[in-house]
Amino acid sequence: MKNLIFLVLSVFFITGIVFAQDDRVSSTFEKANEWLQKNNLSITTSPEQAFLNDYILVAAEGLPSATAKTPAQRRLTAERAATVNAYRQLAEILEGVAVVGDTLVKDAELQYDIVRTAVTGFVKGAQIVYKEWNPQQEVALVIVKVGMSGPKGFASLMYEKILRDPKVKEEIIEPQPQFKPKPVAIEERYDGLIIDATEVNFRPALINRIFTAKGEILYDPSKISQKVLVEQGCGEYTNSIEKAKAALEKRGVKNPLIVKASATLSPSDIQVSDEDAVKIYSANQKANFFASAKVAFVLK
Repeated sequence: MKNLIFLVLSVFFITGIVFAQDDRVSSTFEKANEWLQKNNLSITTSPEQAFLNDYILVAAEGLPSATAKTPAQRRLTAERAATVNAYRQLAEILEGVAVVGDTLVKDAELQYDIVRTAVTGFVKGAQIVYKEWNPQQEVALVIVKVGMSGPKGFASLMYEKILRDPKVKEEIIEPQPQFKPKPVAIEERYDGLIIDATEVNFRPALINRIFTAKGEILYDPSKISQKVLVEQGCGEYTNSIEKAKAALEKRGVKNPLIVKASATLSPSDIQVSDEDAVKIYSANQKANFFASAKVAFVLK
């Protein structure tokens, strides 16, 4: 995407925001780091990480109001500041998730409206999962977590807005030449697909597509059951083949076909060789794993 649009929602504006640089919070909050470790959670530092973890977790600190007079007022105003801080940070991460792939960016003005509306509503409903107050330094910490997939996840909200509006669907998901070769005989029965994209510049997005070397579309949202797409997304995202197998196993996959990506058409659109495309197409004709989004992408 040439022009990445990050919206600044004035309702969540506050000065002095410090964004997390790693997957933990500052050493000021030791209990918070213990909580993160105990729950096997990490702070989200990029849109790509949100896809890998299937959740977004943001942490923000806040200071007491200058007009606060009592210890209780100082704590309360500090927590409010931290909450506003966390919501704005969450909004920026969500905006990045929504526009991280070129697939979703054809009409910038249309995209702006979709992202702004979706993010505003979603952030308002976000829940605080952890709160801590440091009385010595008089600083509060708030952690907010939202899911990426599932009926109440952010991805499902965006899919609903994108795919149910004919105009949006026409603008964003352009008609592509379909890959329809003559199926070939395959000895094994593959019930899922793993795309090894570790050697190409590929990144996860709300919509990831697979193309042949000739530019024909092999896999896109139209191949997926709308219920599955809303609940699970376009596929799983991991950083190893073994993790991809484990993720697909949860979707009922026992024998996935593993194919290496050959190139990318855009950061979120991947290509495979024509030979592999025929194999994928033929395997899917037998098992119909595309409809259930039994696809995993292995990232660098």
